[in-house]
Amino acid sequence: MRLSEVLAGTTLLSELPPEAARLEVKGLEYDSRKVQPGYLFFAFAGARADGREFAVQALEKGALAVVSEAEAPAGFAGLWLRTEHGRRTLALASRKFYGELDRKVTLTGITGTNGKTTTGYLIDSILRTAGKTTALVGTIEYRLGGRVLAAANTTPESLDLHRLLSDLDEIGGTHLTMEVSSHALSLARIYGIEFHTAVFTNLTRDHLDFHHTMEDYFAAKRLLFTGAGGPPPRFSVINRDDEWGRKLLVPGSPSEVLWYGLGQDAMVRARHIHSGLNGLRLEVVFDKLRFEVRSPLIGKVNVYNILAACCAGMTYQLPLEQIARGIEACEGVPGRFERVDEGQPFAVVVDYSHTDDALKNAISVARTLNPKRVITVFGCGGDRDRTKRPVMGQVAGEMSDMVIVTSDNPRSEDPLQIMNDVLVGVRRTDTRTVIEPDRAAAIHKAVEEARAGDIVLLAGKGHETYQIFKDRTIHFDDREVARGVLRSFGFRRKEA
Repeated sequence: MRLSEVLAGTTLLSELPPEAARLEVKGLEYDSRKVQPGYLFFAFAGARADGREFAVQALEKGALAVVSEAEAPAGFAGLWLRTEHGRRTLALASRKFYGELDRKVTLTGITGTNGKTTTGYLIDSILRTAGKTTALVGTIEYRLGGRVLAAANTTPESLDLHRLLSDLDEIGGTHLTMEVSSHALSLARIYGIEFHTAVFTNLTRDHLDFHHTMEDYFAAKRLLFTGAGGPPPRFSVINRDDEWGRKLLVPGSPSEVLWYGLGQDAMVRARHIHSGLNGLRLEVVFDKLRFEVRSPLIGKVNVYNILAACCAGMTYQLPLEQIARGIEACEGVPGRFERVDEGQPFAVVVDYSHTDDALKNAISVARTLNPKRVITVFGCGGDRDRTKRPVMGQVAGEMSDMVIVTSDNPRSEDPLQIMNDVLVGVRRTDTRTVIEPDRAAAIHKAVEEARAGDIVLLAGKGHETYQIFKDRTIHFDDREVARGVLRSFGFRRKEA
């Protein structure tokens, strides 16, 4: 594909010489280490480095040109193309280079603060149960057909996303379901893409270190529904019970809307909900249609995720019984209220809840199981939104019988200072509180404290298999640690 074709529709601030316009582009790259002869290199500022620093290296590897928002560095001898917005240009160029596959593959984007991952798993299960070849992109992992790939970001960079679409198309894939983070929307990772279905789960306090205000956070989420460089989605699936959801669509939006929730004003709602340790059973109501859904997932919060997935299934025109089979086939999501069972007489549950609303939901789910006590172990991440720390502490204190405050991923911050921020909220309650910076020791204390009928909730890290400190990253998996602690106390599950 010629350079002029790849850059068609982008806003260049420098002239594209006629001889350059005819150059054949062999590939695109934003990582200079991966540049090959004939590639177009995009140089924009990242979290840790400025791509301009590597422009000469890209040129030496055979890059035919460099695209950047900034001026060329002094002495740069190659073709330098300035653009108004580097990441938008990369997104549009990637889409063009890979053949606008978002018009061929059916894309579903899921945004919101909580529930994105579980909803994504449910939707993908519905599609696979219906015989589709799919891809799934999200926080835990990426899936491509039968392959599992590591997830670098919740939502990949635009170039990586279009490569994934190309790989899916090559194996005959038809549907891609993806979590769309507010960062991805703000940083134009999905810019220009056409979505068939967009799903909104909810909006609660998170990422205010990046967005600063809830209004800005909401504005980023809203881009998925108004069109981020592309048209609005054909279908919008929105949580009617969420106050931000009700503000989401602008008047005159061309999207066909499916409102879901538990209230009577929702188009798709649930009733006759039965919840227990073995999962959920509920009836889904849509106009005059009724169908029963069973799921191994636990708790009211998953009723919302199931309703969102049902609505997405309806936008694909799938039979209701097929949607119900797909929901039932989704056995669970790693790190989302995931049980660690070694035959102990109390429950140990690992959950990714790392916002005050998610923590409230997780403890609420635990409470619905009628435990004698809920023992909550949690911490907050470093270099992230500090305002949620005391709020999470207060939620834990108000809803738990015992709280053990520990470390999460402290990153560059002092773990004790993070814990002090959390304790400001916990101490607004009179709940028994233990302070233990060592997360493994905190899990040990919780198991040691637990008695028959209790629930130990290990919150914050969920599926993560690492812990990030200022000077190192170590292997750490709450599930592995909890299993090891349980076995050290003599518990061991009997194999069937």
